[in-house]
Amino acid sequence: MDWSRFDNGVYLVNVLAIIYNPKTRKILIGRREKDPHIKELTWCFPGGRPSYKEDLEFYLKEKVKKKTNLDIEVKKIVFAKTYPEKREFLSIYYLAEVMGGEEKPGDKFVEIKWIKPHEIKDYFTTSIHPKLSEYLKTLA
Repeated sequence: MDWSRFDNGVYLVNVLAIIYNPKTRKILIGRREKDPHIKELTWCFPGGRPSYKEDLEFYLKEKVKKKTNLDIEVKKIVFAKTYPEKREFLSIYYLAEVMGGEEKPGDKFVEIKWIKPHEIKDYFTTSIHPKLSEYLKTLA
């Protein structure tokens, strides 16, 4: 798509789940291999691009189920951002909790792992926005 013909208002939306376990105070991340769109991406939050027919939360639950085999409850939006290197990408981060399912990697994930929020920088190979980093600290 030729993004230069749009002045504003057109984004590729990505919905992401910060799946939090309040008992262990850990968050769930997944490892991808060879992402064709973001080559440096390895570990990330589960989620993906939504369709247009349902609410964003519906698609977030669907994407998380495909990637982790977990059913989640979406709690709230905690952060949204565009990327300096790719301004047409808009990511919306939701806080979520596990409601059921048997945890296992699925669609595009080769591994999933529960980590302490402060450990995120040890896993992510892409940048983490300072505001998102500050939010994650509140979960610790």
